[in-house]
Amino acid sequence: MSGGHDLLIVGGGPAGLATALHAARAGLDTVVAEPRRAPIDKACGEGLMPGAVRALAALGLQVTGHPLTGIRYVQGSRRVQAAFRHGPGLGARRTQLHSVLHRAVSEAGVSILPLRVEEVRQDFTGVTVPGTDLRARWLVAADGLHSPVRRSLGLGVVQRGTPRYGLRRHYSVPPWSAYVEVHWGPHGEAYVTPLGPELVGIALLTSRRAPFDTQLRCFPELAARLPAETAATPVRGAGPLRQKALTRCHGRVLFVGDAAGYVDALTGEGISLALSGAQALVDNVRRGSPGRYEADWNRATRRHRLLTELLVRARQQPALAPRIVPTAERLPHLFAAAVNALA
Repeated sequence: MSGGHDLLIVGGGPAGLATALHAARAGLDTVVAEPRRAPIDKACGEGLMPGAVRALAALGLQVTGHPLTGIRYVQGSRRVQAAFRHGPGLGARRTQLHSVLHRAVSEAGVSILPLRVEEVRQDFTGVTVPGTDLRARWLVAADGLHSPVRRSLGLGVVQRGTPRYGLRRHYSVPPWSAYVEVHWGPHGEAYVTPLGPELVGIALLTSRRAPFDTQLRCFPELAARLPAETAATPVRGAGPLRQKALTRCHGRVLFVGDAAGYVDALTGEGISLALSGAQALVDNVRRGSPGRYEADWNRATRRHRLLTELLVRARQQPALAPRIVPTAERLPHLFAAAVNALA
């Protein structure tokens, strides 16, 4: 068996690649295990909040897309919007984001192995992957919402309540706003993200099990803007969205991104949290304080988790759900403060 690496990162999505890039620049011997070929697509809203844009810029990365001005909530005739106060967001195709990260990691000299890892073994000095000669001092599980590594270690938590799912499709129509629009319907939300001069992304978040077109008809104003012949990509799905992990640090296995736990896509902060988590993880490994990563992760995500949890719970209460947008409309300053606290 080889002497081993400093970090073995399982999962080559944005969280895993950002971790690899931070690690390489910190001088850590790093390797990534990812069986899928780049670029990897995924069902997501594709709106990068200003925090994510700043994090990418700090890494020296330039992602192309459509500038985002803020967030707008829409429910029938009611509308409320809040502009970002600290720089724009960016609507960017997931494949574009992944390509930029993948290229930067490769240029940093990190090997990306076409390997699927679903089980690991650890001892006092490192982690090994059964059936291979891969060994590292630390293993980073960045293997997504339904993390096989998390499951193999028994760190998942059975979730109660009604599960929510995400569906996404792109349409070849000009964006009608520089805001991310969140349309509130009877069974879920529809996110509209401008992605280019002739492209918008529609992400549906819902607890209702039904085809995309059936769900979209619950938003008649939005559906009227999206003729069927303008659909540009197949429907992609993800879920159940809520996933909880017992810990972010289990011996020599550290979790980052969606694998570290996920509340809901309602506030659109997944990429921002993945990028900030990647930096916190590598900083602690570099300092020799991996045990502090749990506290740093909790501190960095607390506000997001609290606000998202409150909003999702309100959404699932029949008496409260119809009042979310009217309340935000009556209290625009509070809405703006919440948007910018997350952004």
